[in-house]
Amino acid sequence: MSLQRRPLAARAFEFLARVSNALQAWPNRMTPPAFRLLQIGSAFWQSRVLYVAARLDLATVLADKPSSAADLALKVGADPRALMRLLRMLCAMGIFDELSPGTYRNNKLSNALRSDRPDSVRAMVLMHNSAEMSRPWFEQLEQGIRSGEVPFRLQHGQDLYDYMDSHAEFDALFAQAMDQMEALTGDSFATEFDWKAFDRVIDVGGSKGAKSMAILKRHPHLQALVVDRAQTIRNAASYWREHQGAGVTECLARMRFEAGDLLASVPAATSPRDAYLLSAVLHGFDDDSCVQALRTVARAAAEKGAAIVLLEMLMPEQKADLSSASFDMQMLMGTRGCERTRGEWERVFERANLRLLEIVNLASFGKMLVLRPAPGNSGTGSVCPAADFADRGVDEPA
Repeated sequence: MSLQRRPLAARAFEFLARVSNALQAWPNRMTPPAFRLLQIGSAFWQSRVLYVAARLDLATVLADKPSSAADLALKVGADPRALMRLLRMLCAMGIFDELSPGTYRNNKLSNALRSDRPDSVRAMVLMHNSAEMSRPWFEQLEQGIRSGEVPFRLQHGQDLYDYMDSHAEFDALFAQAMDQMEALTGDSFATEFDWKAFDRVIDVGGSKGAKSMAILKRHPHLQALVVDRAQTIRNAASYWREHQGAGVTECLARMRFEAGDLLASVPAATSPRDAYLLSAVLHGFDDDSCVQALRTVARAAAEKGAAIVLLEMLMPEQKADLSSASFDMQMLMGTRGCERTRGEWERVFERANLRLLEIVNLASFGKMLVLRPAPGNSGTGSVCPAADFADRGVDEPA
């Protein structure tokens, strides 16, 4: 029996993604090359006006009522004429609607910038366009490509996570952005994976526990343990108490938080029906660190035979789409990690003495990779809830 649920939803997403990728090729075919290259070369103009709109929190201030640029400028502390020109470009990009000359309202896109909505990605826009994240792109990317060094480290003199440890404001923004990933990726990790096979999820690198919260809301039998850096965990429980919503209080009663170090030690499993979840964690590590992290988790899972589940992107072997290639470049800019192909992941798993047992497809960018120890692994034991997956007839990866 496979851990895959709702396979039709995953297939529909893959079909729509292929259609979207095909449509993205049309501007290159239909636009004169020189003009198209100029469009691409000046695309940062669009990201910067979006960033300023997020900084001013225009969408939240607009809320559900139209407003003139003059009234809006008064509320956000801006020059009316300059703000009107900013909004004019944003409307041309499809962000906000212009109802009449100088009068604007939110639309489907701009609503996702509102701070008061659960589907907001405002923190992600702010984080990716912050000085910390944008300056390495502008000032150090070429040197990083030439030398193989990480542009973020070249810019700031520290690796990303070390920098966050010593810069609390950016650390908080980064954590908030990671908590908004569900708005970007959807909830398919909670609905299209068979969490009924488990009693507890150990969410390693889970930040404040947004993914655990989404899983617990949909699976009332589950408990969750969120594990992350001490600095992040200190604020996690209080964060949820301050962000009450549907089902949060009940789910919080089933959540615990504990500091851990993925490269050294994580909490041990207490049942064969535990599942270690590492969601978009290992793509930030180089291969050696991935192997070390997987061995750490395997040791913690070993005695009880708990499962190990990775939520990661699988890069195509060739002809990557723009989304996956862009995510990979972001990894190159900020970390020593990368988005990996299936073959690259399997080489990492082999070094960690783990075997890829199943790939669960999602209606999202990522996939869930289910692991167990390779045959003859005497150091970790089985990583399967209650019994070996093979005994349950779990499908091999397609």
